[in-house]
Amino acid sequence: MTPSSSTSRPSLLGVFGHPDDESLLAGGVLAQHAAAGAATAVLTATWAPDSHRAGELADALDILGAGRPRMLGFADARIPDSAPGQPRLCDAPLEEVAGMIVEHIRAVRPQLVITHDAYGQLTGRPDHLRTHQATLLAFHAAGLEHLYPQAGEPWQPAALYAATHPHSGVGELGPLLTRVGKKVLSVPDGHVTVTVDVSDCMDRKLAAILAHRSEAARERPLPGILARRPAAERESLIATEYFTLLGRRPAPGGAVLEHSR
Repeated sequence: MTPSSSTSRPSLLGVFGHPDDESLLAGGVLAQHAAAGAATAVLTATWAPDSHRAGELADALDILGAGRPRMLGFADARIPDSAPGQPRLCDAPLEEVAGMIVEHIRAVRPQLVITHDAYGQLTGRPDHLRTHQATLLAFHAAGLEHLYPQAGEPWQPAALYAATHPHSGVGELGPLLTRVGKKVLSVPDGHVTVTVDVSDCMDRKLAAILAHRSEAARERPLPGILARRPAAERESLIATEYFTLLGRRPAPGGAVLEHSR
C-alpha cells in the first residue's frame, strides 16, 4: 500500500477462510486500493457458491470494489452443510488447496497477496489456519512453471502479508470477544510490519461488514458484536488494520504495503 500516491497503489488479492473475513481484516485496505484505481479481488475458501453467505459476500465485495466472489467451495469446519457434499477445508489435502489458490493467483495476477496470520487470527479458527498454510505454499509456487502447470501461466506476486493484531492493538475488542467465549490470540507488537489507518473509508468498511447479514444478526460473530456497539466505539475498533510481511519475491514493480500512520 502506498498512501502517499493515490495513483500507484499495487493490485491486491485477499485470500481468506470465510465470507466476512475480507471485510473485517482488510476491508479498509481493499477499499483504499479500489478507490485509487488498483485492481482488487478476494478468494474465499469455504461455503458453497450458491449459499446465502455467498450472496452476502457478493454484496460486501461490491461495496469494497473488489469484484465478484471467488470461492473454493470447501465446507466450514464447524458447519458441514455450508457446502453440501464437499469436504471440510481443514480435512482437504494441503497441496490440493494450495494448487487451487495458485490457479486464482495466476488468473488475477496481483502484486500483493493478503491472508490470515499463523494463529488463524484472534480467535484461532481452523479454517483460517488452513488458509494461511495453503496460501504460504501457493505464494511461493505461483511463479514457478513446473509447479501446478495445469493452473495457468506462472505469476509471482511481489509480497505476501498476513492480516494480524498486535497486543497493543487489541484494545476493547479483547473483552468483547472473551465475553462471548472466544479466544484472543494477538502477536507481539514487533511482529507487525505495516499499520494502516483506514478511517478514511470507514463507511465502506462498516457497510461491507454489515452486508454479511446472517452474521450481523447473531450475537457471537464479530459482525454481530460490532452491529450492537455505539457508532463511535464501533469505528475505533476497526479503524486500523495491521499486517505482517511473510514473504517477498523478485516480481514486476516490487510492490509493498507501506505504513500510513
